[in-house]
Amino acid sequence: QLQLVESGGGLVQPGGSLRLSCAASGFTLDYYTIGWFRQAPGKEREGVSCIVSSGGNTNYAGSVKGRFTASRDNAKNTVFLQMNSLKPEDTAVYYCAAVFRLGFRVCGLDPQSMNIWGKGTLVTVSS
Repeated sequence: QLQLVESGGGLVQPGGSLRLSCAASGFTLDYYTIGWFRQAPGKEREGVSCIVSSGGNTNYAGSVKGRFTASRDNAKNTVFLQMNSLKPEDTAVYYCAAVFRLGFRVCGLDPQSMNIWGKGTLVTVSS
């Protein structure tokens, strides 16, 4: 069974940092583009970041560029999202998702392009 499991969410004060992890089981992430998405209450799911299978290229939504960094450790079958300078508007359930894209050098932030999803982890930014 192909699974993605997110972890690392929690409550953090504005200006703080969190590091999300996305661990895969049942398949190897080496050949997959990984995306990070979020959904706030009453809002549509939006793309936050993505990283290509090699880890050589990433893409970020304008709202998080310069604050969030995606990385991956294929040896550990895990992808990470480092989130710094968090703002209350970053509060959401964060999901990782995967799509088979061996050799692709670019990635996009469209949720509909992904076909394996985790169940999400809640990030709350509040004082």
